[in-house]
Amino acid sequence: MPSPRPVTEPIELMPYLLANWPDVKRTRVKQWLKFGSVRVNGKAVTRHDHELRPGDKIEIKVERVPHKVAPPLPKGLQIVHEDDAIIVLNKGTGWLTIALDSGKGRTAYAALTDHVRATNPRNRVWIVHRLDRDTSGLIVFAKTEPFKRILQQNWHKFEKTYLAIAEGVIKRDSGTLRCHVNEEFSLRVRSVPPGDDTREAISHFKVLQRTADRTLVELKIETGRRHQIRVHLSDMGHPIVGDAPYGAKTDPAKRLGLHAAKLTFIHPATDKKMSFEQPLPDVLAKLLVSP
Repeated sequence: MPSPRPVTEPIELMPYLLANWPDVKRTRVKQWLKFGSVRVNGKAVTRHDHELRPGDKIEIKVERVPHKVAPPLPKGLQIVHEDDAIIVLNKGTGWLTIALDSGKGRTAYAALTDHVRATNPRNRVWIVHRLDRDTSGLIVFAKTEPFKRILQQNWHKFEKTYLAIAEGVIKRDSGTLRCHVNEEFSLRVRSVPPGDDTREAISHFKVLQRTADRTLVELKIETGRRHQIRVHLSDMGHPIVGDAPYGAKTDPAKRLGLHAAKLTFIHPATDKKMSFEQPLPDVLAKLLVSP
């Protein structure tokens, strides 16, 4: 801050400030006064009509506001990427994406809202897509509603890859799974004959590893139906471990053996292709290790 001209005659403080800092907007000068940044003979003065006398020494001491740092997210949530448009989150099992109608349960949406509002109370996040409570892995949130709309309008073009540990040994190495689902029931999606109230679900699978009693499967979803991977593997006769609602007989990891492992999409602000990947959690990877 440059030194002002000496006070050589009586003058009110505001006109003096405006004359000595002509490049500073009037609103900014008012802020200096309001927050005690103007010092007259070493003392803070806030009155704009304070009378200056010859010989008074004027200083501007603008205190820097400490940069606010958002606190760490709760256990089970990890930010993989964040910029002005999006947040890519690695969600642990047990976390809802957003609250159920009952309003109960920990939600990633609430945790991220707290995260962005730690630096600005007006900030918020928008949900682009969802993961089930018991599914871990990658999920994207938008930081503005226009970015949310762009992502959702193009979501069918993006690549979503999941890893699932299925019960039993799947003999086919790869293939495409198709069925029609009825999503009316909240707890369990049903595979049903085609009809006016059904939607087709399509997943492409590839077997990555087989053990004596389990199969690691990579699945890329072509459609985004609720629980479609769980339905497809159940229909094959190889439900996901820990998935009792869809016929699983075992629960060796005390969680659903489904993980959103990879996301590839076009960034809504930069139009650049972005890809993120998270490995199978250790608790699931251990299920594939031979004793």
